[in-house]
Amino acid sequence: MTSTDAPVTSVADLSEHVGERVALRGWVYNRSSKGKLHFVQLRDGSGLVQCVVFKKNVPEELFEAVGHLGQESSLTLIGNVSADERAPGGFELQVDGGEVHHAVDGYPITPKEHGVDYLLSQRHLWLRSKRQWAIMRLRDGVITGLRRFFDEQGFVCIDSPIFTPNACEGTSTLFEVDYFDDKAFLTQSGQLYAEAACMALGKVYTFGPTFRAEKSKTRRHLTEFWMLEPEVAYADLDDVMRLAEDMITYAVRHVLEHRRPELDALERDVSKLEAIEPPFPRITYDEAAEILKESPDSEFVYGDDFGAPDETVLSNRFDKPVMVHRYPAGVKSFYMKRDPEAPDKALCVDVLGTEGVGEIIGGSQREDDLDVLLERIKEHNLPQEFFDWYLDLRRYGTVPHAGFGLGLERFVGWIAGVEHIRECSPFPRMMSRIQP
Repeated sequence: MTSTDAPVTSVADLSEHVGERVALRGWVYNRSSKGKLHFVQLRDGSGLVQCVVFKKNVPEELFEAVGHLGQESSLTLIGNVSADERAPGGFELQVDGGEVHHAVDGYPITPKEHGVDYLLSQRHLWLRSKRQWAIMRLRDGVITGLRRFFDEQGFVCIDSPIFTPNACEGTSTLFEVDYFDDKAFLTQSGQLYAEAACMALGKVYTFGPTFRAEKSKTRRHLTEFWMLEPEVAYADLDDVMRLAEDMITYAVRHVLEHRRPELDALERDVSKLEAIEPPFPRITYDEAAEILKESPDSEFVYGDDFGAPDETVLSNRFDKPVMVHRYPAGVKSFYMKRDPEAPDKALCVDVLGTEGVGEIIGGSQREDDLDVLLERIKEHNLPQEFFDWYLDLRRYGTVPHAGFGLGLERFVGWIAGVEHIRECSPFPRMMSRIQP
C-alpha cells in the first residue's frame, strides 16, 4: 500500500475533510482527459468522487499512468478536498500524488447496453456498477433497520437449522439432499423452530436463507432467498398485523434517513416511501375478491389464492401497504388457526406492498390445539412422526401465538423500486442459474 502522511479516508466521509489533504483508495469508475487534465471518477465502495489530476501538480509518471488507466483499475490518490456543488457527491479531490496498484485493460462490463443474461454471468463484476452498488447498500440498510426494530421491541434472534427433516409449506417445493445415510431437506422456513423458541423466550425472530424448489420464472421468485420470521407467544392475528405495520414503517423510515444517496442513485420516487405511515388499510379476503371481480386485469376465481396479477391489482388500489386477512382455509397451510366465527376461513394475513409489488409478508395465528393440529396434519397427508417435536409445543404449555414471514429480496425490491428481485440478491439463484 502507498505510504503517505495524509490520512486515509472514504468518499462517504469527505464532508468532514474539506480543505484537508487526504488519501483515497479505490477503483476507476470512469476517466476522461482534456489536455493537461485527467478527470477520474473514483469509487471506493462508500461512494463516488471526481478526482482532478492536473499535470503540473503531480509527478510526471503518475500523470502518464493515470492517462492510460482503464475502467476498474485500482489506485490510491492523494490531494486536497474541495466542496463543489457541480461535482458528483458535492466534493472533489485536487490530486497532488498517488500510486497505481493495478492497471486494467478490457473490463468486460463497459458503459453500454448489456443483456441481462450476460450481466448475471458477470455478476461478480456487475456488483461494481452504480445501480447494483446502490441496491446492495440499500439491502444492508433494510437489514440494519429490521434488526434495530426487533432489538428495540425486545425480541431475541434465534438461528434455525438449514437442514430439516420435514416440510413447513408443503413437500412439492422442497430441495432434497443426501444427509449421511439418510435424507434431509433444505429449509423452506424457520417458522416451526421459531414457534418452539417463542415458548422459551416469549418474542423471537429468525433471519436466514430459505429455499423453495418452486418452478417459477416470475420477477418475484428466487430459489434461494432470505426470510425474516418473528414469532410471538400470547399473540393473536391482530397483534402480528400491528407488529408488521410497525416493522414496515420503521424499516422504511430507517432507509429514508440513512440511505438517501442510494435512493437518489436509483432515481427512486421517495414521496412514495414517505407516504408509508400507519395505519395501513385492512380488508378481508371477501372484500378483496369484490375488488378483483370488478377488475378487467384479473381472472380471479373465488376460493382460490391470489396470483401475482391479482396482488398487483389490489396493491395498486392503495398508497400504503394493504393487509388482506382471513383467506379460505383450504388454500392456506396446515398450521394456521381457523377463524372461530367463520370456520372456513384461516386467521391469516398477507401484506401487499404499494405500486403493484404484491405480497411482501405472509403471516397467521398458529393452531394451538393439539387435537385440531393432528387432524390438520392428516388432512394435508404429512408424516406425523416428523412433527412429534412440533406437537410437543401443544402438549406442554400451549398458548395462542402468531407470527409472519418477510421475504427480504421482495421487501428490498419494493423499497428500491426494482422490477425484478434478482437484482436484490448479491448472487441470485433461479431455476436456470446457479453461477457464478
